[in-house]
Amino acid sequence: MKIALILGTRPEIIKMSPIIRLFEEKNIDYLIIHSNQHYSKNMDDVFFKELNLPTPDYSLGIGSADHGNQTGNMLIKIEEILLKEKPDVVLSQGDTNTVLAGILAASKQNIKTGHVEAGLRSYDRRMPEEKNRIICDTLSDYLFVPTRVQKEILLGEGIPENRIFVTGNTIVDAVLQHKELAMDKSKILSSLDLQEKQFVLLTAHRALNVDTKESLEKLVNLIGQINEITGFKVVYPMHPRTKAKLDQYNLNISNAICIEPLGYLDFLALEINAGLIVTDSGGIQEEACILGIPCITIRENTERPETISVGANKLVGLSIDSFKKAFKFHQNNTKEWENPFGSGHTSEKILEVIKSQQ
Repeated sequence: MKIALILGTRPEIIKMSPIIRLFEEKNIDYLIIHSNQHYSKNMDDVFFKELNLPTPDYSLGIGSADHGNQTGNMLIKIEEILLKEKPDVVLSQGDTNTVLAGILAASKQNIKTGHVEAGLRSYDRRMPEEKNRIICDTLSDYLFVPTRVQKEILLGEGIPENRIFVTGNTIVDAVLQHKELAMDKSKILSSLDLQEKQFVLLTAHRALNVDTKESLEKLVNLIGQINEITGFKVVYPMHPRTKAKLDQYNLNISNAICIEPLGYLDFLALEINAGLIVTDSGGIQEEACILGIPCITIRENTERPETISVGANKLVGLSIDSFKKAFKFHQNNTKEWENPFGSGHTSEKILEVIKSQQ
């Protein structure tokens, strides 16, 4: 059995890393196809080195482009590799154009496909990620869902139950594997002069928040208020997408420590030590929940509803009033919540399913 792992972005590298390590340990015949959808070294290459992962067998050099151009180029190049390598299974994680292109290319060649982190829905079709999720789940042979919530979603969409497997989420495996490493190796707190639990970690890059001047102005205004509302320093590792849009619209962030994108271990160390995480990222909502750090999500919806139901997360959009209420909720809600995304053995469960289906 040969398995092709297709990835292309920072979150995919992180979330696939436990699977890669397991395949190495079990001597599974596998290859890594990297689209290079994330093309900044701090958003990409450094992760393979930091996490001691093998160099990808194929790097496609796709980079940034409009959705159709990017996905089409990926599809052409991935198809060529699959025709050459002839894997038995293609495995992808998440909701990016890389995942869409990989699963589509494999499906057209009648190669079995596995979608890790399947069944997530925001029910907001304006998000390109939502379209990708729906298509990937429809095409995939193995749908590895984090919780029963996603299983019920897929069953409601008419997906046969024998294609759905509740495995937990590989992000739990990754966080548990990397947490101690981050605390030992990272010096990011001292370099930024931060005290444990006395700062807000902020990330913001979603198209709905940064692509138009109107939404970006609201985001800038909100960021400028966070320090006053919380009393904490605000640390903002800025995504290249957001920086480009700020420059385009001639806008500036105030009252925040804006830094370049970080390597994974430094970023994880900031997550572990933050007093509050503010984000529009789906994966960071999960990581905050797993680490026990209160989270405020600057979106109107989430494909991680479990974080809301356990009390780890609040949705506020870009409303300052809603942000104030959410921060007050977290101040008053001091009880610990249970991590709903698994025990850290998701990778093993995924491999067991694939082996049993061959």
